[in-house]
Parts: sequence; structure tokens; C-alpha cells
Amino acid sequence: MKTDTLTSELLHKMNAYWRAANYLSVGQIYLYDNPLLKRPLRLSDVKPLVVGHWGTTPGQNFIYAHLNRVIKKYDLDMFYIAGPGHGGPAIVGNVYLEGTWSEVYPNVTQDEAGLKELFKQFSFPGGISSHVAPTTPGSIHEGGELGYSLSHAFGAVFDNPDLVVACVIGDGEAETGPLATAWQSNKLLNPISDGAVLPILHLNGYKISNPTVLARIEHEELEQFIRGCGWTPYFVEGDEPEAMHQLMAGTLDTAIEQIRRIQSNARSQNDTTRPRWPMIVLRSPKGWTGPKVVDGLAVEGTFRAHQVPLLVDPEHAQHVPQLEQWMKSYKADELFDEQGRLMPDLAELAPKGHRRMGANPHANGGGLLRDLRMPDFRVHAVHVPSPGAVDGQDTLVLGQFLRDVVKLNREPRNFRIFGPDETLSNLLGAVFEVTPRQWDAREVSNDEFLAPAGGVLDSMLSEHQCEGWLEGYLLTGRHGLFNSYEAFIRIVDSMFSQHAKWLKVTSELPWRRKIASLNYLLASHVWQQDHNGFTHQDPGFLDHVINKKANIVRVYLPPDANCLLSVFDHCLRSRNYVNVVVAGKHALPQWLTMEAAVVHCTEGIGIWQWASNDQGTDPDVVMACCGDTPTLEILAAVSILRQHLPDLKIRVINVVDLMKLQSSTEHPHGLDDCDYDSLFTRDKHIIFGFHGYPWLVHRLTYRRTNQNLHVRGYKEEGTITTAFDMRVQNDLDRFHLVQDVVDRLPHLGTKGAYLKQLMRDKLIEHKQYIDQHGQDLPEIRNWKWGLHATTEPVRQWMKPAA
Repeated sequence: MKTDTLTSELLHKMNAYWRAANYLSVGQIYLYDNPLLKRPLRLSDVKPLVVGHWGTTPGQNFIYAHLNRVIKKYDLDMFYIAGPGHGGPAIVGNVYLEGTWSEVYPNVTQDEAGLKELFKQFSFPGGISSHVAPTTPGSIHEGGELGYSLSHAFGAVFDNPDLVVACVIGDGEAETGPLATAWQSNKLLNPISDGAVLPILHLNGYKISNPTVLARIEHEELEQFIRGCGWTPYFVEGDEPEAMHQLMAGTLDTAIEQIRRIQSNARSQNDTTRPRWPMIVLRSPKGWTGPKVVDGLAVEGTFRAHQVPLLVDPEHAQHVPQLEQWMKSYKADELFDEQGRLMPDLAELAPKGHRRMGANPHANGGGLLRDLRMPDFRVHAVHVPSPGAVDGQDTLVLGQFLRDVVKLNREPRNFRIFGPDETLSNLLGAVFEVTPRQWDAREVSNDEFLAPAGGVLDSMLSEHQCEGWLEGYLLTGRHGLFNSYEAFIRIVDSMFSQHAKWLKVTSELPWRRKIASLNYLLASHVWQQDHNGFTHQDPGFLDHVINKKANIVRVYLPPDANCLLSVFDHCLRSRNYVNVVVAGKHALPQWLTMEAAVVHCTEGIGIWQWASNDQGTDPDVVMACCGDTPTLEILAAVSILRQHLPDLKIRVINVVDLMKLQSSTEHPHGLDDCDYDSLFTRDKHIIFGFHGYPWLVHRLTYRRTNQNLHVRGYKEEGTITTAFDMRVQNDLDRFHLVQDVVDRLPHLGTKGAYLKQLMRDKLIEHKQYIDQHGQDLPEIRNWKWGLHATTEPVRQWMKPAA
């Protein structure tokens, strides 16, 4: 690298700017008052509770200052992702220095009063967190949980050809599974249609109290690792500021110019050969420029610099002079004028307008968001001449609709499908009629659907990457869908939580614009794993999701393909939600016409009049269902009951929108008590077939008047077995459901006793049959609504749900 990139004057100014950022960072961690140290520092000037993280901060200040220079030199469209945990003082301070913070928060002015407010708000009640958060202009990445920075960066640059994302990765963060895998994302980046990610691995040697792996391996091994991941590494190492400034400046120029050469060649020559993108390794001391020794113990360059390197409180009042000495080492009087404003010649170092990283429009993606061009989902309607008369594969039908969505939004591309190698398995393969998978690594002759540019990103078997890419894509103003096996979406439980928290906070920030919703399609679900078995059976993501704020989460379990189409049209149009949709891919009965499905899904819950026989009177029992398989079994049980107990009055209720069960006082989709009682009655027994864990329904309805609720769902029983036997093992099958009704209605007397005995006999017959034949009974496989059971014709079934 060149070591004379900076003139003496520019070097002096950049070092001063770095000192200013470091001064602001220390002030944020410690000071309550006296922001410019115009009088001797007193203990009362220090916050009562000093919290924060210093160790990563000076290195990030160094990086930010140098990125400002290359943004101006090359007129870059760039923003910054701060991966190291709790590096908030650096980013907040730099966004303040460039002027963006004061524009977004006018009470934090560019003067001494504003400095006081800036310092006080940090890790202070009613203020801001110690890590980069939604409150930080220029951020799309929550710094509190480690591992996702590089995934977010790649998601941001997909279909953003002019964008460069500088992604700073902490060496502790680099030890997480998601980040370790994210290095491979360069195999999916198209230099023609996508932007560029510039990773900056910040090696400062320590985590909270341990050394980091990548900082302790030999230089040759580290370089081999990075090159093995397909990158060209450039090393900036040292602790002497002047030499480090020159080395960093020359290295950044080299990296930016290499990125531009790669993109120029690819775009002028239509060359999609996978390049080796540049990345930077910055090795600097942890807590650089901070206290070197405190109470006889080394701090700078050790793990002790990680959080607050110098305790200052009534028990450590003797540290006040050392804090003052530390802060004065930055020579604030050379950096800020008497009024507390950054000196004009230093302020000139920052980019202007939207070129400031804190003001980059991509980091407030809702402002760039364009509505999807949506096809008419009704053209894909399954023709249903009567309830259950035809079978259909719900996700196969959805795939045709998604194909049309992809087709309408590919020039320019505004929608992508993400998934860990499960798009075909989940029967969404129709999308490959109009777009390939994106893949920039080597291809062989028998590959399918691979191309350097494509609208599907499912070529990497990592749920973490799919989630991170999609979040980055959404946060920079685009739309998308994550399809996954239901059991393995649990891998991203924590990533979902962080995104839901982000949406919760941003919904309270008027300057943050709404983004497209995070849409999950969970297929290959718990009731369709007859060949995979117990490992693939876990519907618990639903339990996890509903813990989040009610104004953020939505959960849908459509019973058939037409309902699935209606639900997904709604989800793709929505904003600032997390939508979870559970749907099956195996052939199951189709229940509703498209007209009836639209009404039913709009209401989210309703009585299926065509399956009920309680019109004009009170029901004896309510049979409710939520999910495609529970709906099938509830209706099969109803058919048995109506055949053998024709006088029994049954009301059938189907739930599409799970949150309808919750009170309207707790969720905006919830039913009020009057409407809930109207549907479920105030005192009749409710036999409820549910897709997931039964206690979730009890949790949602615990405040309702009618507590005669008996939920049957997945109770952690499963193995390699038939589809129906899975239901039997979990007491969700029709035979157990019928017995349950009989047990709840003692007035059925002898008729009920005989029917219950028949159901026991059928369960024994079922077990003997599958043990011998390896498949379900013919009467199970060939069952149709209306052929065995109902005592009256299925008339008027097309009426919408009540």
C-alpha cells in the first residue's frame, strides 16, 4: 500500500477529526455535564451510572473518518454497518459530527448545549442504547446481538448496483456461526446488477474477557482463511496514528478502485465471472487512545478496555482526575470553538447531503419503497364444485401466483424469494419459469435454474443467511419472502426477535419510514413429515412469534389453496409487520370457492354453515379448527358424528387468522368478547383442532368467558409413520376427536357409548393395517366430505362464513 496518500495538511485534519469523534465517544459514556471541560471536572459532572463500551469505539471512529474521505473522493453511495457489539458511541458521535443527528433530532444542537444533550442521552433513562439501534440515523443493523452484519450488508446491495456497504465486523462477532457462513455470500453477488460489500474485519484482540480466535492465529493462517473464502485481504496493522492514517488511506483507495474495476469490467464486457472482492483487516489496539494503565493494571490493548475502562463513581472518585486527563488528551479546544461547534475546516471533511452515511436514503429504506406490482391472485383459483370434492396442493398453487409476482417486479427487480434450498421442495418451483436462482460460483452441465442474476436466493443451505439477506433487502426498501421448512425456521428464532424489536422501535420514530413486511411461508410442516420423522416436527415458531408486540406480528393458517392465495396477496401488500403463514404441500381437500375464501380470510374466522347443522338453535358442541390438517380431521369427525348421531347439533368454526382468538384489548385483530361469545358460545364445549402446540390456544383465550375449551394439537409425539398415524399419535385424528365429543356430552347415553366403542375399534384397525401395509386405511386415504356422513345435502355451501 502507498504510505503517502494523505498530504501533511489532510493527515493533520483527519487525525483531528478522529480525535473529535473519540472525545465525543468518551463524553457519551461518562459525562452528565461540563461537555467541553471549561471548568475542572467534578464527580457531579459524571453520570451516576456509567455504562457503555469503549473497546471497539476508537477503531470504528478511525474507520468512519476514513470512509468519509473516500466517499468524497470517489463520490460513493455508501453507508456503514457496525457489526461489533455496543459500538454505539462511535456511530452516534460520527453521525452528530456530520450534522445528521441534529437534523433528525433538532434538540441535539451543534453547540455546547447540544453536546451536553448528546452526552446525557447515551445509556441514560429515556435516552438511547449503548449499541447502534433503530434510533441511530444511517443504521439498518441492531448492534446488540452479534453475527448478522455481513448478511445484512449483502441483502442491502442485492439489486442496488451503485451502492457500497462498508461492513465492520468485530473479531468476536466473527466467531459466530452466521457470520462465519456469511463470508460465502460473495458466491451469490452479481457484479453487474448488484452493488458491493466492503468487509472490514476489526481485529482488536479481545471479547469481554477472552482473546479472539482470528486475532491469535498466525498472519499466514488468517490470510489463507480469508483467501479460502474467496476474498482478497488487505492488512492495516499498527498503533501509531500517523502511520495508521497513511496506511488506511492507501488501503481504502486500493479497495475502492478494485471494486470499481471489477464492476466496470463486468458491466462493460458483460463478464459474470466471479471476482475476488477486496476486504480489509484492521488490527488496532482495543481501547486505542484510552487509558493505558488503571490502578496498576494494563487497560489499552487488553480485555479490560472492552466496556468502561475507568470506573468513576463515589467509590472510585479518585479516578476523576484520570478521566479528565484522558479527555483532555484529545485537545477539544482545537476541535470545537467556544460555542461548542466543530471547527469549520474539520466539518468540511464530512460528505454533504445524502452522501453522509448517516443520511444515506438506503438506510431508511421505507423512503425508497415502491409498491409491488401485484397480479390478480384470483386467476389461480382452484375450482371447488363443492366442499372437499377436489384435492389440491396448496403451495403448488401459491407457486404459480408467486411466479407472476416475480415476473411483474423484475425490471427493476423489487422482489426476491429467499430460502435454504427448499423452494422446489416446498413446491414453489413455478417461479423458475420466469427467474433462475442467483449463483456466481462454478457451474456444471447438469445444474438447474442457476444464473449469475436471479430472483431466487436459495442456493445456500443456511437459514441465517436467508433471514439476514431478506432483512437487509427489506430494510433498504424492497420486498421479499422467506420460505422454509416449519421445524427449521426455529434456527432464526433470535434473528426474527431482533427484527421484530427493530420494527417495534421504528414504529415509534416518525422519521423512520415503513418498510415492506417480513413474510414467512412455513411449509413441509409438522403434519406432513411422514418420511422425515421426529426431527422435522416442531410447530413452535408460532409460540415464539406471538410473544412479540401485537402491532407487529400476524399469524395465518389458511385451510386450503384459495385461502392461501388470498392471505398471501394481503401479506405482500402489507407494511411493517412480520407475517407468518403456515401451509401444506401435500394433496388435501379443498373447501372454499375463491369468493368464499376471500370473505373468510378477510374476516379471519367464521362459522362454516355448510358443515354445521345448528342453524336456528343452540349447538350441543362447537367443533373448531385452525390449520389445513386439523381442518380435515375436524370435518371428518363432524361427518362421523352427523352420521351416527343425527340429532346432535354441531357448529363448525374455522380460524385463518390465529390472532382473532386473542382479545381485541390485546391484539388489533382480536375479537371483542361479544363477537367471540357469539361464535363460540358462553358455555358449550369447544373441541378445537389446532396445528401447533395446544397450550398456545389456551394462552390466547385464557380471558374468555367460555373455558370449556379442549384443544387437540401437536404434543411432541412423532416418528417415521403415515400421515394419519401422526395425527393418531397426537390425538388429533377423527376417531379421538369423536371420542372427545362423546366424553363431553354425557346426555348422549347409550348411543354415545356405542359410537365411542366403534372409534376404539377403528383405531385398532388402523394400527394393524399400517403395520401390515405401510399406508393408511383406504377409508382414510379416499375420504370425501359428504360421502359418508351428512344426513342432509350440502346445499348453500358457497355462502361466505358467518
